[in-house]
Amino acid sequence: MRRFPGNAVYQKGVTMIEVLITIFISSFALLAIASLQSRMHVSEMEAYQRAQATVLMTYITDRINANRKNAMSYVTATPLGSANGIQACAGLTGANLDLCEWNNLLAGAGSTLGAERVGAMIGARGCVVNTEPAMPRKFTIAVVWQGLTPTVAPGSTACGLGAYTDDRTRRALVAPIVVGCLQNDINTGLCVTP
Repeated sequence: MRRFPGNAVYQKGVTMIEVLITIFISSFALLAIASLQSRMHVSEMEAYQRAQATVLMTYITDRINANRKNAMSYVTATPLGSANGIQACAGLTGANLDLCEWNNLLAGAGSTLGAERVGAMIGARGCVVNTEPAMPRKFTIAVVWQGLTPTVAPGSTACGLGAYTDDRTRRALVAPIVVGCLQNDINTGLCVTP
């Protein structure tokens, strides 16, 4: 610090320090914005996958409701989807055709980018479980996929359990459906199994 006549103080380098502090603070702000944008992309992908799962859940629910008489034919012994790959559905009818098409949609056959299937979630699988075989029949439909960040493992379904590296990345959309009685007995009023 040098003194000049009239008690004026001349400070060298103060402006440089202010500029360095400004650059330092700005770089932290830019890093925070980049981190926020990265998290936004992850959240966007998670939301996209959830939306796809909702569409695929609605697809199979509508198929079961349209073929109520043969609803038991929709029960899956093992999860359908990405583990099975794309299957040929030509020549199939009824529930077998619906399950084959659902399998292909879960495997990503709905959309492609070049030669790569991009139409479904990461590692998508689907299950249909019969929880009440007597009329009115009850089913649980589950669509599961691999999320991008670990959260909490879904305990509401066993569909896809152990299929992903970390079960905390397994996401699940689960819906119960009830197939109502198609015909009642005239004498007893009880549901008649078709």
